Amino acid sequence: MSALVKKLFDQLKSKEFREYLMSTHFWGPVANWGIPLAAIADTRKEPSFISGKMTLALTLYSLMFMRFAWRVQPRNMLLFACHFTNTAAQLTQGARFVNYYYIQGESKQTNKQTQGTVEEK
Repeated sequence: MSALVKKLFDQLKSKEFREYLMSTHFWGPVANWGIPLAAIADTRKEPSFISGKMTLALTLYSLMFMRFAWRVQPRNMLLFACHFTNTAAQLTQGARFVNYYYIQGESKQTNKQTQGTVEEK
């Protein structure tokens, strides 16, 4: 076990790892993690605040950059993971948007009409 820990510390102290930490290959994806984290946090909010156009745009954006992260050499798996997470989060938001505005929309309209007739009487 101690050999494994020593090997890990040696790798963390290596020149290659320090260069990686000071590169855009690392800091670009780290800065980009704000988008999926915000989308995940928004899943607890009311679905009436979801923008369908923005959700679609962010889904397409993440799909394109997920492909880019896979194709660039060397592969940027941190960027890939960020955009994979964002794609999943945006698809979740998109499903909530469709459910709220198109699937539940008819039942909400019916409930409002029913409540309106009851209040009028």
